[in-house]
Amino acid sequence: MVRNIEWMPVVTPDEPRSTPQPSPASASLTRLGYPVADNGLPSSPASFPDGGAFRVEIPSVEGPAALTAVLDEAAARSVPIHRVSQGSGVMMQTDAEITEMVQACDAANIELCLFLGPRASWDAGGGRFTPAGNLGPRARGAEQLQQSIEDALRAVELGVRCLLVGDEGVLWALHRMRTAGELPAELTLKVSALIGPANPASFALFENLGADSINVPGDLTLAQLADLRAAGRSAIDFYLESPDNLGGFVRHYDGPELVRLVAPVYLKFGLRLAPDVYPSGGHLRAVVEQSARERVRRAELGLALLERRGLLDAMSPLGSRLMGPLSRFEPALANPAVQR
Repeated sequence: MVRNIEWMPVVTPDEPRSTPQPSPASASLTRLGYPVADNGLPSSPASFPDGGAFRVEIPSVEGPAALTAVLDEAAARSVPIHRVSQGSGVMMQTDAEITEMVQACDAANIELCLFLGPRASWDAGGGRFTPAGNLGPRARGAEQLQQSIEDALRAVELGVRCLLVGDEGVLWALHRMRTAGELPAELTLKVSALIGPANPASFALFENLGADSINVPGDLTLAQLADLRAAGRSAIDFYLESPDNLGGFVRHYDGPELVRLVAPVYLKFGLRLAPDVYPSGGHLRAVVEQSARERVRRAELGLALLERRGLLDAMSPLGSRLMGPLSRFEPALANPAVQR
């Protein structure tokens, strides 16, 4: 756990676990005659099934070496981690590498999430270069849809139980397969930040398509984030520090209000001013490992801030991964092709 801070206010038993204590600066501002910040937004009534309001995720853990670096750094800094995720994709790792990551995460009681590999941003199409038509991580054509499903089947066979998805159609197909028993019922489907919803209707749509955990844009205001939470119960994944290709936002001080407003939430600690390492490999090993260690340090900073606001008790127990009941569209039982 994060080291104790002696002056942390005590949470009284009748206060909700996700209610932050007042900022230590509040008394000084009042004495000086300045207003104390109060956004007036309602607290989230939701939580994870274990009662926790937030969990901790370290993203961009690109392979076994980076995972070892994360686990070592987390142990040295007493940083709790619930999930690690990887962005290069299942297709960029060998069976032995994936198995090593699965076993290491099982031993550490941490959820492992791998991205499905085929995506338009790496494909031969020119749309990725157009200002208005970038498909990002979406699957192009029947070929990439099939390849994404193949990636998912391979990952699940190797023991992976959380998949990071960058396409709405792939998400729906995987959810239908999960409902039909072709994929494990406990499989978590997580929506990528590269297609994250920015309004309540889109958030609800992703949940109904099968998303258990949804990355949302890192530039949304607290009020906009509260609007998303009101639209559904899927876990919100939020970068307290975004990589540069997602805006480079550093919002550690918003952590306490995020826990209050959008629980259940995964607090993600990306890294500004770090090289884009997707797809990763041995040629980038040093920077991948160094960046992974710094992400854990960033998590230590963010969690220390939450501790000062009396919120560590609102964290899910380590090893938690269940999401609880969510809204879903009814998967079609017949062939989805148009009947003529």
